[in-house]
Amino acid sequence: MKSDIMARPSNREKILNEGLRVIHERGFAGASVRDIAQAASVPLGSFTNHFPSKEAFGLEVLDRYFEQMREFNERFLNDTSKTVRERFKAYFDQEIADLNSNEMRCGCLVGNFCAEVADQSEVLRLRLAKIFEDVRAGYKAVLEEGVASGELSADLDCERAAGFIYVSMQGAILISKVKRSPAALENCREQILQNILK
Repeated sequence: MKSDIMARPSNREKILNEGLRVIHERGFAGASVRDIAQAASVPLGSFTNHFPSKEAFGLEVLDRYFEQMREFNERFLNDTSKTVRERFKAYFDQEIADLNSNEMRCGCLVGNFCAEVADQSEVLRLRLAKIFEDVRAGYKAVLEEGVASGELSADLDCERAAGFIYVSMQGAILISKVKRSPAALENCREQILQNILK
C-alpha cells in the first residue's frame, strides 16, 4: 500500500534547490553560505556537512542547472517535426520569453558563472569549459541534420557554427541583462537565422 505522505526533500536537496535559485538571483560571490542555508531553512552546519566547500557546492549547482539546460535544449532542438531553422527560432523565442518573464534579471547561470568565476576557480572553469563543449556538440548534431537534409548550406562548418551560436547567445543574454532589454538577444536570433542558418 502506497503512503499518501510525500517524501520530504532532504536537507541536501533543499540546499541545492534553494542555493541554485539564490545564486541565480545574486551571483556566486553575492550569495553567502549563510544566505543559502537561510533560504533552504536549514542550519548553517548542514551546508558544511554536505559540501566540503562553496566551490564544491558550485560544481553541483552547475551540474543541476546543466541538466535543466540539457532538457530545455532537447525539447526545442530535437523536435524533428520542425525544420532546423524553426527549431532554433523556437529555442531563441523561448530564451527571450524567459528573460522577459523576470525583467532580464537572472539570465543563464552558465553565462553568469563564466563572467564571474572563470578567473577565480580552475575547478569551476574546467566544468564550464566542458559544458560549452557539450552544448556545442548538441548544436552541431542538429546543424548536421540540416546539412544532410539539404536545408542548410552544404559548406556550413557545423562545429564552428555551433560554437558561434552558443557564444553569441551567451553574450547577447549578458548585454540584455545589462540593458534590461531583449533587443540584443533578438538581434542575435535574427543574425543567426538569416546569416548562419541559410
